[in-house]
Amino acid sequence: MSDTGADSDAELLRRAASRDMDALKTLLKRFGPVAREGIRGKIDSRWRSVIEEDDVMQVTYMEAFLHIDQLTARDSDAFVGWLMRIAQNTLRDAIKGLERQRRPHPARQIVQPEQQSSCMALLEILGVTTTTPSRQAAEKEAAQSIETALKALPVDYSTVVRLSDLEGKAPAEVAAAMRRSVGAVLMLRSRAHARLQQQLGAASRFFSDAP
Repeated sequence: MSDTGADSDAELLRRAASRDMDALKTLLKRFGPVAREGIRGKIDSRWRSVIEEDDVMQVTYMEAFLHIDQLTARDSDAFVGWLMRIAQNTLRDAIKGLERQRRPHPARQIVQPEQQSSCMALLEILGVTTTTPSRQAAEKEAAQSIETALKALPVDYSTVVRLSDLEGKAPAEVAAAMRRSVGAVLMLRSRAHARLQQQLGAASRFFSDAP
């Protein structure tokens, strides 16, 4: 196998578009610092003590691997633009998470000790609700479906959901457990929720057959 470090940008982009993870990794090493410069100075002064540029980029790289099938760039400028959009969205999600910390919605204050109750609360956060008369059956099915979906997520995503949503730990506790900043935890949780929404689908998937 040839050394990807010697390959041209165009060749790496062609391979990355074909879901070659090694090629994407090389591209991220080459152009990640350029994308990082694109968010320099974009973090509001209110959040600079919580959100770090390096944390934004770590989540950005993870998202790039998850969305490699959406890569259509054919030159380095287009690739940097694609990466910067991911970084900007990641930063935006982190800020939204921090703002929610100031005025948390009741459904986000998940403190129930029982696994199934916390699963139902998580579905509410994800926008999945039910009016089924058999809540016990719905909770059991929800817990099973969430567990299956979590196993398909990257480890950092599944971990942040388990700690934050299913165990009800505060962001600072989750950050300490994962050895990341609070800002990184908020970004990871937001992106993990987006992935779960895609996997879990509509409410009817869970509750249409409940007795």
